[in-house]
Amino acid sequence: MSSLSMAGFIFASMLVLMAIRVPIAISMFAAGCVGYVMQVGLPPFLNNLNGIAYARFASYDLSVIPLFILMGNFATQGGISKALFDFASVVMARFKGGLAMAAVMASAAFGAICGSSVATAATITQVALPEMKRHGYSGRLSTGTLAAGGTLGILIPPSVPLVIYAILTEQNIAKLFAAATIPGIIAMTGYMIAIAIYVRVVPGQAPETDDEHRRLTWRAVMAIAPIAAVFIVVFGGIYGGLFTPTEGAGVGAAATFVAAVLKRELTVKKVMNCFLSTASSSAMIFLIFIGADMMNASLALTQVPAQLAELIKGLDVAPVLIVTGILLFYVVLGAVMDEMSMILLTIPIFFPVIMGLDFGMPAESVAIWFGIMVLMTVGFGLLAPPVGLNVYVVNGMAKDVPIGESYKGVLPFLASDVVRTTLLLLFPSISLWLVQYVG
Repeated sequence: MSSLSMAGFIFASMLVLMAIRVPIAISMFAAGCVGYVMQVGLPPFLNNLNGIAYARFASYDLSVIPLFILMGNFATQGGISKALFDFASVVMARFKGGLAMAAVMASAAFGAICGSSVATAATITQVALPEMKRHGYSGRLSTGTLAAGGTLGILIPPSVPLVIYAILTEQNIAKLFAAATIPGIIAMTGYMIAIAIYVRVVPGQAPETDDEHRRLTWRAVMAIAPIAAVFIVVFGGIYGGLFTPTEGAGVGAAATFVAAVLKRELTVKKVMNCFLSTASSSAMIFLIFIGADMMNASLALTQVPAQLAELIKGLDVAPVLIVTGILLFYVVLGAVMDEMSMILLTIPIFFPVIMGLDFGMPAESVAIWFGIMVLMTVGFGLLAPPVGLNVYVVNGMAKDVPIGESYKGVLPFLASDVVRTTLLLLFPSISLWLVQYVG
């Protein structure tokens, strides 16, 4: 079997296993194991298997993942999301579609202390969906807004997928967080503009005016003060040089716990749930790490990734078109895989390709910019049919809304994603501007 045929067999085997509902991590691991044995035999495979787990997990940097997840769980269980939505709804009440815009703002703020897209979508939906229904918002707009807002959980730092990208490519996590900040703000603003246009173009999706005009009170401001304090402590400490991103994740988890305790909504049972949920999510991510490592090791033996890099370097095509093709591949792959699996499986293949192209920028800038582009496209996959994980999560909590309506509801936000991604693709300086200030 030729190297190309072997690579195709390995990838096809993984897709077949996924199609019969084998977990993604196991699908990658099993396909990788079979491909590895077929190429080099059983003894070398067992020797590789003996050290693959230690080689991956003996990294101090990986501890940042469970710490950021724990930080998000404390925020979820501590009732922080309600304070964020209440504050945002007061600020945006004067605008048509104001509650939908408030849900986007709350999702962005919650994402700044969470780092997970699905957790952000599920948490803000619990608070915002009943209010949006009560004010007469359509199920289409409500679920579409909340699903799209959830993607801000990975676009606004801290971002677990971005941490994984940093570990795989050996890039500075703090610089990647800085690079994601402006694109994340642009994403939030773009979603709010999409809502403003949609409620005016499509009648009956939102009330003409809100029936409640509340004033911004000192109490509402003080309710979000602990959240603001957590954000300032974590990112101020990281960029102020007081601690590393990994230490910042630990400080952030502790600070979020204190903030949740001050709101008096944490119970012993909720605290236990936070730790159990963190352990479960971390185990899932780390298992995907092992599966992707085995898959990539098997593909590396075929030499196809290296051949692909050489082939692309020899093409007489503008580098930006190659990046565009890779991003379109991510959109397609997002129909069958979650964001963690996509990044772990593809970055070891695509990253050397990108780094071999001439973009007229320093290598570190290219690596950071490409990471942000991947993050933007992964967010697109969380909304686009036929899967759209965020859409399924939000629609499952809005049982009276057909799934087709939810998919229609995310279309304006997907249009905003296309505009934003194109902008960042053509103007890398948007992502890289803040990075120059990070030591």
